[in-house]
Amino acid sequence: MDVEAQKRAAAARAIEFVRAGMRLGLGTGSTAAHFVNLLGERVRAGLDVVAVPTSEATLAQAERLGITLTTLDETPELDLTVDGADEIAPDLTLIKGGGGALLREKIVAAASAKMLVIADESKWVSMLGRFPLPVEIAPFGATATRRAVEEVTAAAGCPGPVLLRKAPNGHAFVTDGGHWLLDAQLQRITDPPALAARLAAVPGVMEHGLFIGLARAAIVAGPDGVRLIERP
Repeated sequence: MDVEAQKRAAAARAIEFVRAGMRLGLGTGSTAAHFVNLLGERVRAGLDVVAVPTSEATLAQAERLGITLTTLDETPELDLTVDGADEIAPDLTLIKGGGGALLREKIVAAASAKMLVIADESKWVSMLGRFPLPVEIAPFGATATRRAVEEVTAAAGCPGPVLLRKAPNGHAFVTDGGHWLLDAQLQRITDPPALAARLAAVPGVMEHGLFIGLARAAIVAGPDGVRLIERP
C-alpha cells in the first residue's frame, strides 16, 4: 500500500469502533479526513451520530457530508475522538499540531471517554522529537515567549531552534483560535512529561503539541497490514 492507502486503511479500521448514538470528536489532518469521509458514507447509509469537529476545515468537510454537528458547549462529554498524529511513541504519547489545530484537538480529546489515533506507519517512532514540536502561543509578546520556550526546552535536555511558523504569504500562521505557532526542532524528547510541564508554565504558551495520557489506542497501517496498539 502507498501512504494514502495506508491512511485510508487505518481510518477504515477505526470506523469499526463507531456505534449508533455516539458522540464523536472529529480530528484534523489528512488521515483524519479519510475517517470523516468514511463516516459520511455511514451516515448516508443511516448511522445516527453527532460530532464535534476540531478545526474549521473539518467542520466544513463534515457539513458537506451531512454529518450532524454539535459543540462542546452543547455536548461537553464525548464517547470517542478519532484523530491523526505527527508522531506516535510506543507508550502512545503523541506529537500533534502539524496542521495547526492542536489546541482544539487537545480540548476535544480531553472531553472524550476514549481517543483513538490513526496513522500510517511512518508516524510510529521509538522516541518523539524528530517532527518539530508545535507550541501555540499568544501573538502578544511572541518574541519573548519564543525565547522562553527555547530556554525551557534546553533546560529539559532537548535544546534546539524554535521558529515562528509562517503562512504562505510570509506572515505568521494564525490558528483557528487566533493564535500563532512555534515549531521547536528538538530531535529527541527524552522526557515528554517533564517538557510538557515546563512548556505549560511559560506565560504566553496557550498549549503544546505533546499529547500525554490522552490516546487509549492507536491504529497503525503499513505495507504489511493494519495493527491495533492499546495503552496498558
